Amino acid sequence: MLEEQQGSFVSGELLANQLSISRNAVWKAAQALRNQGYDIRAVTNRGYQLVRSGSTVSAEDVARRLPRNLPLDVLVIPRVKSTNSEAHRLAQGGAAEGTVVIAGEQTAGRGRHGRSFFSPSGTGLYLSVVLRPALEADQAQALTTMGAVACAAAIEELTGREASIKWVNDVFCDGRKVGGILTEASMDIESGRFDYVVLGVGVNVCRPRDGFPAELEAVAGFVSGEDIRAELAAAFLRTFWKLYRQLPACAHYQEYRKRCFVLGQSVVVSREGRRIRGRAIDITPAFELVVGLPDGAQVAYRYGEVV
Repeated sequence: MLEEQQGSFVSGELLANQLSISRNAVWKAAQALRNQGYDIRAVTNRGYQLVRSGSTVSAEDVARRLPRNLPLDVLVIPRVKSTNSEAHRLAQGGAAEGTVVIAGEQTAGRGRHGRSFFSPSGTGLYLSVVLRPALEADQAQALTTMGAVACAAAIEELTGREASIKWVNDVFCDGRKVGGILTEASMDIESGRFDYVVLGVGVNVCRPRDGFPAELEAVAGFVSGEDIRAELAAAFLRTFWKLYRQLPACAHYQEYRKRCFVLGQSVVVSREGRRIRGRAIDITPAFELVVGLPDGAQVAYRYGEVV
């Protein structure tokens, strides 16, 4: 209610009446929000005013921006080792498809190939969602690429900046990496299908207060000068779920191909300790990168990394 009238005062009496609670309960609730990082003013005879959202994102803030028909259950945790790890834990305990974990900070955020993901407090969107798709295990690339398309589209929707994709899972703005997708899964060996999938997205929303680490300064970027994490989370989930509902058809293929900026470029593909040089020619409907080699041969790589 305070967010809906952000910048204006809302009387404690009105809040109490609409929520069917006591004025003292309103006061306690306002104090609890302050403890979460919200900047709330209280003035006698005027009420409560949300000055700014502070350094936190609430589940309510994200959920109210989502259509009611989306089967999503949003959980916000101020600080975790990794949202993917927390989502794994919940999935193993039987969490339903559509369980979403968002964190204000990750102390051990992960990227692909065991890399760390810089995840300071209050500046990035760190989100993971539990999925239980009816897919064969070798179709996991469809989910990773779907996440990349949804992330790029959400950034464009909210900032107006063009967002492109580096095969397979990195999202770029103005030549700098601003986000990435990490897809992990538990498989049923006998059926060759997923027990569940955890799809994680990390986006640098604002520039960190102390800047990026030296090793990232030349390559990392951010998408906004303002804290739009709740809006970005909701925009990502809306777009991703629209695409996800169209599985097993990959309705995002053409969009992914259009956004993939390595096509037509000279590339080096890192794969299983080898580095293959060539020219990126195309993306197949299975999201393989087709590379033309110096000897004229063409090879389609399902997995790997463009470096």
